[in-house]
Amino acid sequence: MRSLDLASLLAAGSPGGSSCLTSTTPLEPAGGAHTSVAPAKFAERGKKGGVYAYEQRYLDGEDRYAVVIDSKQSQLNRAEQALAQAVDDGHPLLSRMPHVLVTYEREGRIDRYYDLTLPHRVFDGHIRAGTVDGQPTTQVPAYRAVRDATPANARALLETSPVTLVFGGWDSSRRSRQGRWRSALVGEIVGFVAASRDAAGKLITPTPGMRGGARVDPVGMQINLGGKAMKELATGQQDEMSATTVEKIVKAAGAIKAGASQSASALGLGGIPPTLDQLAGVACDTIIRTHVLSFATLRQMRFGAGPEGDAACRALLAALALNALARSDAELYLRANCDLREAATPKVLLDQRRGEFLEVEPLDIDSADLLLSEALAHAEKVADVTWSGLALRVVGNPDIVSGAVDGEAEEK
Repeated sequence: MRSLDLASLLAAGSPGGSSCLTSTTPLEPAGGAHTSVAPAKFAERGKKGGVYAYEQRYLDGEDRYAVVIDSKQSQLNRAEQALAQAVDDGHPLLSRMPHVLVTYEREGRIDRYYDLTLPHRVFDGHIRAGTVDGQPTTQVPAYRAVRDATPANARALLETSPVTLVFGGWDSSRRSRQGRWRSALVGEIVGFVAASRDAAGKLITPTPGMRGGARVDPVGMQINLGGKAMKELATGQQDEMSATTVEKIVKAAGAIKAGASQSASALGLGGIPPTLDQLAGVACDTIIRTHVLSFATLRQMRFGAGPEGDAACRALLAALALNALARSDAELYLRANCDLREAATPKVLLDQRRGEFLEVEPLDIDSADLLLSEALAHAEKVADVTWSGLALRVVGNPDIVSGAVDGEAEEK
């Protein structure tokens, strides 16, 4: 089987080249086919608690219901995180990738965030609200060039935040000339569930079951405290607990009448009896991870380097996307009760147009590093591309970090 090489990426980055590269991997529960998996949970508008996302799809020509195990956004986040970890580890190649760093001083430590992991990449509000060498970021010429970049010349983005070109970004708050870059790489993990049909043969939307949660406290299954004790315990831990939690407990403690007591479960004390109040896992007979790298998207970009140089820049971005994919695919880490393993070798197809496809070897981390190294060397030679690591160091606005409150993400 042929290996994916630089020549293939250069051809795909030239007019008339491949539309896309597709990687499909069969997965299965690590505990075996008899075990369920915990899909991603989403917040439903106007309702409390999470829900699973079911979609009607086709599998082997049959209409089925599939549950989203890991969404497109989440898969991209995992790819970005894999690159960010390599940068933090001082990877000799990926540390040369241009990136933007935002730092916040908080509680005596310095927190670091990359454009790789910020939700809007290089256009993120944390970057725009910060300063570079004491000057507002939005007034720095290098950053203004990034915001002014267009598909007709995306050179500034390529040499400041190439991940924005790979994973997408939208400069949505800008008054005019908003940069809108769709992701060239997309992916997801879905599981197909048992199909139930009504008398007319129509698919019935799956209804997830419920599972029980419990906690045993060896000191006592129920611990009741008076108002004074409750308040003292809460205020005594206020440096370690969220302000909202402390406020809620103190308020509840103030409402306890003299001589009365109340459950101290809000302080993590006491047990929880088994109750069916949480979404159960879902049984899937087929689980598929799919990624698509769109060369058609990359070919919409030019970099002021002429046809040969622009193709080299697109090949470099494609190699970066494939490197992120190889690294994220190597870590099948999702969430609790969702341990998966590969059931077969990933199948990677390079579109050859007109219904023809070329199957190529899946990339592992070492081969992806080699491909990226070759693509970068070629882009440096024919397009004068410069990749020298940290492109912008932004000091975050202290007012923002002072107002930060931890909370649950939409998807878990």
